[in-house]
Amino acid sequence: MGVPHTAPVHTRRADAVPLRQVVPSLLRDPAQALVEFGERSRGEVVKLNLGSFRPYLVTRPEHLQQVLREKAANYVRAGDGLQWRPLKRLFGEGILSDGEYWSNSRHILQPLFTARRIDNLVDRLAEAIEDAVDELDAPARAGQPVDMGTEQARIVCSAIMRVFFADKISVPDAMKIMQAQDAIAWSVMPRIIVPWAPLAVPMPGDRAFRRAVRLIDDTLMPIVRASRETAESDGDDIISTLWRGRTEDGSRLDERQVRNDTVAMVATTTETTISVLTWLWPHIEQDPLIAERLYEEIDRVVGDAPVRREHLRELRYTRQVLDELLRLYPIGWLFPRRAVEADVLGGVRIEAGSTLVVSPLITHRMSMFWDRPEVFDPDRFAPERARSRHRYAHFPFGGGPHQCLGMHLFYLEATLIVATLLSRYRFRLQRPAVPGIKVAAALRPLERVELTLRPVRSAAA
Repeated sequence: MGVPHTAPVHTRRADAVPLRQVVPSLLRDPAQALVEFGERSRGEVVKLNLGSFRPYLVTRPEHLQQVLREKAANYVRAGDGLQWRPLKRLFGEGILSDGEYWSNSRHILQPLFTARRIDNLVDRLAEAIEDAVDELDAPARAGQPVDMGTEQARIVCSAIMRVFFADKISVPDAMKIMQAQDAIAWSVMPRIIVPWAPLAVPMPGDRAFRRAVRLIDDTLMPIVRASRETAESDGDDIISTLWRGRTEDGSRLDERQVRNDTVAMVATTTETTISVLTWLWPHIEQDPLIAERLYEEIDRVVGDAPVRREHLRELRYTRQVLDELLRLYPIGWLFPRRAVEADVLGGVRIEAGSTLVVSPLITHRMSMFWDRPEVFDPDRFAPERARSRHRYAHFPFGGGPHQCLGMHLFYLEATLIVATLLSRYRFRLQRPAVPGIKVAAALRPLERVELTLRPVRSAAA
């Protein structure tokens, strides 16, 4: 690929942000430090000085479009550093890797996640979510506080395991896997912060990581192996589809890759919805006008009826609220890329083999791209304002060929959960504050969000 013929004649080297400024602030408050690096870069391509490791920080939407879409063949997933290398020990080669393994897995799985197919599953998802939300009636009537992170995990697992895994994975097993994924997200942080450390060198978190991976494999591998025998006669659940599917050259996936993709799909179909919605409740309690608009829309569109497919298109403000949550809390907060060949990006020469840091968390909170970026304002995504914004100013699911397969699923599932909960309950937070961000392999709330629900419509009604 090399340097494009249209590249500027005069290229420059990116200035490096000094090591003494980068590492201490990353250790103290990673989320705030990353945003500050973005602000100081002013949208220019710069280097972060992490000792022997000096990745380029890319924040400007025009540059992101080149890296993620227009020149995606040259900027591949950085599987040997940053986020991917430690996580690859869990997910292996498959849908979350690159090259031939990724291509084969995507070829098999993509038909399960087309917008048309997901739309056809809406009512089944809605019924599963409604059944799971029914279980909140008892604590709501007793005035008993609930942990919304835990409850959302249960609701999401109930729906996803029924609709996408044909109940082959039970909800208790899925919840165990969620807990293991949470442990993994924290355990890999030392390796993400110190990406140059060899995997052979022991680090804090390694033992917890191995325990969690063992628990996931002990739970999923018997299910994966049993599904092989019935895959031809089973329906189109994810595990059977992986066993039945054929790659682009007509071959079948081996057991290891079916395992890798099953683990990846359990994670990607659940984690975003669970984590992102946890921040919803404190934000709407802090702003009564946003809460009032959300309640009014859901009451007007849904009323006393169960939430169904025909309601979703009318829940426009609900969608804006979800987009604003994803702006502030993109679970896929880091998309590292590696340059296969030398290139020029924003007038800066990128050497072959260089790592690029692409982070929605940074770009989404930069003041040069967003007015008052620290404020929760769903009206940013009103159609008239959204149309004037660059496509890659808001990219919580990535972009280009590696854009997350589950994007459409997230919006449907999250809308169904929010509309079902708020059509049946009002709530009061135990601690009325927006939790900070814990930066892990995926973003997590710094504190639990506990609230008391008050029924406005019962399951029986």
